[in-house]
Amino acid sequence: MLNPLHLRTLTAVLNAGSFAAAARRLGYTGSAVSQQIAALERVVRMPLFERGAQTITPTPAARYLVLRAYEALAALDALDALEEDVRGMSEGTVGRLRLGSFPTASQRLLPIALAAYAQTHPAVETLLDEGEPDELIPLVRAGELDLALVYRYDLVPRAWPRDLRELPLLAEELLLLLPGGHSLAAAGAVALDDLKHETWVSTREGTSGASCLRRLCARAGYEPQVDYRSNDYGVIHGFVRSGLGVALVPALAHLPGEGVVATRLDDVEARRRIAAVHRTASANPAVTGAVCSLRLAAARLEDDLPGSIRTSYAAPTDAEA
Repeated sequence: MLNPLHLRTLTAVLNAGSFAAAARRLGYTGSAVSQQIAALERVVRMPLFERGAQTITPTPAARYLVLRAYEALAALDALDALEEDVRGMSEGTVGRLRLGSFPTASQRLLPIALAAYAQTHPAVETLLDEGEPDELIPLVRAGELDLALVYRYDLVPRAWPRDLRELPLLAEELLLLLPGGHSLAAAGAVALDDLKHETWVSTREGTSGASCLRRLCARAGYEPQVDYRSNDYGVIHGFVRSGLGVALVPALAHLPGEGVVATRLDDVEARRRIAAVHRTASANPAVTGAVCSLRLAAARLEDDLPGSIRTSYAAPTDAEA
């Protein structure tokens, strides 16, 4: 049976022109090269070199064997590379990660997380799809996404399907946005009771943010007057900046700018909680590294977001993730 090591040595001898030169290229001794060629000659039952006092001349059999060896050795190299990739896939360092996220996390959390992930997992291709939790959860359950970032509000109970594992990342404070010239803009924390006569700008009816606002105001004894609705937080900021109303937004959704003052609500501890979810069974091994990168990104954001709380939990094991 042909030994690939002997075939590589034969190829090196033909390319170098002598046993000694091939030995130097391969890091072998001249005796080791000679022994390998002799062993190969015994296997093929033909001489591969005509040996002179100071020279060697390859026989036609040697030239033919080397010509065919290139193809065989290339196939072996390809098989070795495939085995290496398979090992990398099982370890989560090679392959593809299909990730889902919602807009504010994509804007603030993902750039930090994915930049770190790309450095530690350069051979993993990351694909991003964006949507709200109701859109992303079915994709995770169907196996079309490996991992998704989702959120829920404290006052709007929500449970994820039992076949999904939830990994908490960050709890954001809800910020009150006021026009720069508003009478309460310099007041510090504002009581909800002081906002009962305000016009509100909110997300669309039926969203968790709109439901949270309504329930917070109900605790204060009134129904908020919402005249403007948009799921685009840039639009909400623009309406507040123009003096058309006030708004309540999660910390990730607020990018400081002129004309808008962000402050806290007095005695309100409701938060928006961000988590990563994936299927409990048949998870992509690349998920483990991605979750670690997301946790590191959440830790970095912790100092930048007012009132944010990074949810601590044990790092997922390969079996858990």
